[in-house]
Amino acid sequence: MDYYSSQITKLIEELSRLPGVGAKSAQRLAFHIINMPKEQAERLSGAIMDAKNHVRYCKECFTLTDDECCPICRNSGRDHGTIMVVENTRDLAAYEKTGKFEGVYHVLHGAISPMLGIGPNDIKLKELMKRLQADVKEVIIATNSSLEGETTAMYISKLIKPTGIKVSRIASGVPVGGDLEYIDEVTLLRALEGRVEL
Repeated sequence: MDYYSSQITKLIEELSRLPGVGAKSAQRLAFHIINMPKEQAERLSGAIMDAKNHVRYCKECFTLTDDECCPICRNSGRDHGTIMVVENTRDLAAYEKTGKFEGVYHVLHGAISPMLGIGPNDIKLKELMKRLQADVKEVIIATNSSLEGETTAMYISKLIKPTGIKVSRIASGVPVGGDLEYIDEVTLLRALEGRVEL
């Protein structure tokens, strides 16, 4: 039995298609949008359509941007000889928040996953190899420490090593505040292997 009119039901259905939005959240968002002042709802819908129509891949690193080149790639103060390879734009944003990485990025838009039918040609690997023809000193592989992320890291490493460019992998291990007794063996081993001198 339908509790709402077709317009409200349609709005709830569309909102529930968004990742991480369940039926109750979609319902809450729908009523919030309906109760917004008209101008605010128009700004929201306009922002969605503007992003959809104008956001594209940066021609250098393939992050999402509304310009031909993203602000990071345009920044001449960044070290363009050091490229950090990440799986998606959210990972790039996470590293940028640290304020410590001064190089540039390359966004793969995925990871190799034979089980999901995602191969090397389905992510931005050819584009990465093309970038390495410039003056690149180091590639830092910062894919997730999942099976897919590890597979991708190994694949990239094997592609780049013959070029003579330094290839490194981000360390992974024990999170701050984590109790050792609850951490899995692979994470503990990574923490041990990635140890640094104090």
